[in-house]
Order: sequence, then C-alpha cells, then structure tokens
Amino acid sequence: MNTCPLCNKWRDEPELRVAELERSFVLLNRDQFFSGYCFVVAKEHVTELFHLDPVERATIMEEVTAVAAALAGAFRPDKVNYELLGNMEPHMHWHIVPRFRTDPLWPRPIWSEPHQEVLLSPEEYAQRIEVIKANMMSLQILSQDVIARSEVTN
Repeated sequence: MNTCPLCNKWRDEPELRVAELERSFVLLNRDQFFSGYCFVVAKEHVTELFHLDPVERATIMEEVTAVAAALAGAFRPDKVNYELLGNMEPHMHWHIVPRFRTDPLWPRPIWSEPHQEVLLSPEEYAQRIEVIKANMMSLQILSQDVIARSEVTN
C-alpha cells in the first residue's frame, strides 16, 4: 500500500477535486485563507523535476502554467505565487496561490507566519471549484468531456 499522502490525495479528497490533466491532478486547498489556492500534484510519484524526461517535464510545466492562468482569470489577483518545495511531502507538487495586496501576509511568503485557517462549507468549495473549472474551460485547458470523465471517478 502506498503511504504517500499526495499519491492518495485525489482518491481521498474527492470534494476538493478540480480537474484531472494529462500529467497531474488539480485540487483546491482545503484552507482557503488565500482564495483559490490550489495544488497541482504530479500523477507519478517523483520527487524532482529532473526525474522526468524533457517531454514529461514540459507537459507538467504547461499544466502548472495553465492552472495559474485559470486562477488569475477566476480571482483577478495582484500576483500568482508558485511553490515547488517537497521537503515535508517528497512528491512533486506545486502550490499555486493567488495573492492580493490586501492579504494580511502581503508581500511576504504564505508561510512567513501562522494564520487562522479559512474553511468553507461544502457548497462554497463546490462553487469555488466550478469557477476555476469555468476558467479552465474558457482558456481551453479543459473540455466538457474531460470534466465528465473526471466526474465519473469522483
């Protein structure tokens, strides 16, 4: 049994699923202190970008970029932050975080000091996910049949 939490995140947190892409899963972060904060998680359990061949690496970077563009369209932030760390969870994943000049931690990194988690109702998570999906569709990152296939696995 695989004990990596990120290998299992798509299966274990269906209420946070945004989209399944070719090389990655996109999930909304449960803590929405930063509105629209998402994870882009590599489907394959790898720890470093250099573990991927050039085509795989280019594909996953295009997916990360596309998710950031969709979040920018959905939330209109002042900046989008990208974090690829993996020290705590050694599985390649990105934190894609819309940032606003009005957020209490601006312009510092999101981990610069603790904050109170912002948890949403199930309906609010679903609404936020739909806004992101709509922006992914408008940017042609997702098609209706890709969404339908993802929902079958929910």
